[in-house]
Amino acid sequence: MINIIIHTFLLSISPFGESRVGIPYGVLNGLHPVTALGVGLIANLLVFPIMMFLIDNFNNRLWKYRMYKSQSVKLMRRAKSGVGDKIQKYGFWGLMMFVMIPLPFTGVYMGTIAAYIFKLPRASSFIAISIGAVISCLILAFGSHLGSLIPGVL
Repeated sequence: MINIIIHTFLLSISPFGESRVGIPYGVLNGLHPVTALGVGLIANLLVFPIMMFLIDNFNNRLWKYRMYKSQSVKLMRRAKSGVGDKIQKYGFWGLMMFVMIPLPFTGVYMGTIAAYIFKLPRASSFIAISIGAVISCLILAFGSHLGSLIPGVL
């Protein structure tokens, strides 16, 4: 059982799926949906402070290198073109809605990068991203639980 909890946590904190992968994994492997929700949510909420720390440190130390700078600018342009207008226009609520939708490339990682790029206040960004992550995790846990109840679906 502890292995499933650890795997659920690691899948939920990874950028390759976040809680969209971790919570269904936990539910499908026998974790109670509330446990899978809790583990996935905690892992997802840890992403914001870790990412902000890494972004700050990498930018401070590596910005002077041409390759790093060009790749960073390319990533920022891609993020701005994908979600920029909504987040800039709606701020807190736009960021929350962006993170809340459980689709690829709309999670806590991209929300954190967007908050950094648009220089949104960190405290309100963390709150917006946290609310979005909670709603997204609830949707995933509920959907995974319902799917596991229907024979032959999952």
